[in-house]
Amino acid sequence: MKKISFLVLTAALVIGLTGCGAKDSGAGGTKYKFATDAAYAPMEYMDKDKMTGFDVDFLAEVMKEAGLSYDLTNTGWDTMLTSVKQGKEYQAGISSVSITDERKQSYDYSIPYFESTNMILVKEGSPVKSATDLKDKKVAVQISTTADTLMSKIMGEKNPSLKRLDNNTLALLELENNGVDAVVADIAIVREYVKNNPNKKFVTIADPKNFESEYYGILLPKGSELKAKLDPAIKKVIENGAYAKVYKKWFGQEPDTKKLLEQK
Repeated sequence: MKKISFLVLTAALVIGLTGCGAKDSGAGGTKYKFATDAAYAPMEYMDKDKMTGFDVDFLAEVMKEAGLSYDLTNTGWDTMLTSVKQGKEYQAGISSVSITDERKQSYDYSIPYFESTNMILVKEGSPVKSATDLKDKKVAVQISTTADTLMSKIMGEKNPSLKRLDNNTLALLELENNGVDAVVADIAIVREYVKNNPNKKFVTIADPKNFESEYYGILLPKGSELKAKLDPAIKKVIENGAYAKVYKKWFGQEPDTKKLLEQK
């Protein structure tokens, strides 16, 4: 009886341990759990019941190169940020996460894997020509993104005309429904939206003076051992042509890998 109880308790303990954080996937070793916010086409989004996008394909190449097993779960943006910071249920996040000095205080990052910048989207006939023209307008952004940070500086952090929404889909709907005068979001998201809605007469505005280039990295908890495994794999994927193949699939052009590899 004691022997049976001991075995049951031991089994329960093993199940409990593997239920938290990275799991042992048997012969394949540790299975790492990645979180994402799959509402960011073409970077990561749901196509019916399937998760797809640039980040999804890129991560597959990196994990194959690193020889690591993983799961990718659509958790939403805020949940991803919180859970990756804790490092228990999820060991990493990939969701077009810009590398910023502020985030570096709470997270580690992989080396950069994507160059981006923010872009303004308005309706045809809008008087807006640059980010500073948005100062007295109604603007929608996704909360806790670099677009939120940039527009908070331009418009004022407590400005009621700055609408901080849970995702860019809601922000774009606000513009469609005349709830705001403009949306500010990552260039890939804005261009994809315009491409998919050619009859809606939207206009894109680039503003390199106010919106500098930024770089995405895989988000990690502070002190993560996964960084040492991901960084060499990312570098190899960028160098061996696999990155360019994924990039061309989603954006129809060659990436500037030289500039990307120069980033630290």
